[in-house]
Amino acid sequence: MNVEAATARYIDSLGPAALQKAHDYTIGKEWMLLWGLVVAGIVTWLIVKSGVLERIDKRLPERRHHVRAFLVSLIYFLVSAVLSLPWTIYASWFREKGYGRTSQPIGDFLGQLSLSTLITSSIGALFMIGVYWLIRKTGKRWWLWSGGLVAGGLAFVILLSPVLIEPLFNKYEPVPPGQVRDAVVEMAGRAGVPPSQVFMYDGSRQSNNFTANAGGVGSTARVAISDVALKSASLDEVRAVTGHEIGHYVLEHTWLGILFYSIAAIVLFWLADRLFPRFARAFGSSAALGEPRGIAVLMFMVSLFGLLISPIFNSFARTIETQADQYSLETENKPDGLASALVKTAEYRYPRPGKVEEVFFYDHPSVEARVRRAMQWKADHPASQ
Repeated sequence: MNVEAATARYIDSLGPAALQKAHDYTIGKEWMLLWGLVVAGIVTWLIVKSGVLERIDKRLPERRHHVRAFLVSLIYFLVSAVLSLPWTIYASWFREKGYGRTSQPIGDFLGQLSLSTLITSSIGALFMIGVYWLIRKTGKRWWLWSGGLVAGGLAFVILLSPVLIEPLFNKYEPVPPGQVRDAVVEMAGRAGVPPSQVFMYDGSRQSNNFTANAGGVGSTARVAISDVALKSASLDEVRAVTGHEIGHYVLEHTWLGILFYSIAAIVLFWLADRLFPRFARAFGSSAALGEPRGIAVLMFMVSLFGLLISPIFNSFARTIETQADQYSLETENKPDGLASALVKTAEYRYPRPGKVEEVFFYDHPSVEARVRRAMQWKADHPASQ
């Protein structure tokens, strides 16, 4: 078979109008990374100039280090969320609705956003207790220990999220009886996930995107498929996509991710340690790195450095996504199912980016590249089709 011709047929099946819409949506998302950083800078400046964190910090007992760190950090995260609300509504709801990526009513969106903000702000404030404790106790080498703190925090969230957090936002139910459930249960069983941990969730509540996931650790391990995928996918597509997600679980990408992002945290916090005074002066803050009232500046620095090294993050993400695709092809052998399912994701991720664009902005390989690999697999294994 002609791999390039087969790949082109899949991508071109979207039609010129859909491809152009996907291009515009994707380019806009890329520009929004920059505008999001600008918004973060404005919010940081407003918080510093208002002096709200300094006033709260002064009212708290000097020796209650953990209390001060938690409350000041919590207030920062909440105030930052409120100041960023117009941008968040535009970026996460208005624009998504305009491109047909969500059907969620604005009231439901705001309700879930409020709940999410409370949860993430509380978790973030608890994490900052650890950061400021490290700065006090380990001095100039605090950033070296930050990797362990990040690893522990990520593991804690990954363990608790499927049980305590995700059910707050979506309803998880058994997959309806039929061929799809039988196939997914059989696939999950091969990966060591019991049938009771195979779910369908109402992902259409937030998004019209074609999604599924597999993750968790130990007793929290599970496979979950969005109702969007179940309603719009063929059996081969479900098997291919579920095989991909199970691949992440079997190949222990969760643990690799914790290791990778923990090392990245060490680098980011090392930069913050060296450059914090300059950024604090630029924003007009008199806070030292180890003072909770300086959290606004510290968080902006983390956002800035994270954006600057995002090509490295994206390279790691593309690598594990490629491995998961390969696992699906090897275990399920549904190259056409994988290709047709991937084309559905091209509606919100332009399938033919330039190489530089893919390196800098794509946390998945381009759909065209992934379909090409599936077609190459099909060409290399004709006897197994």
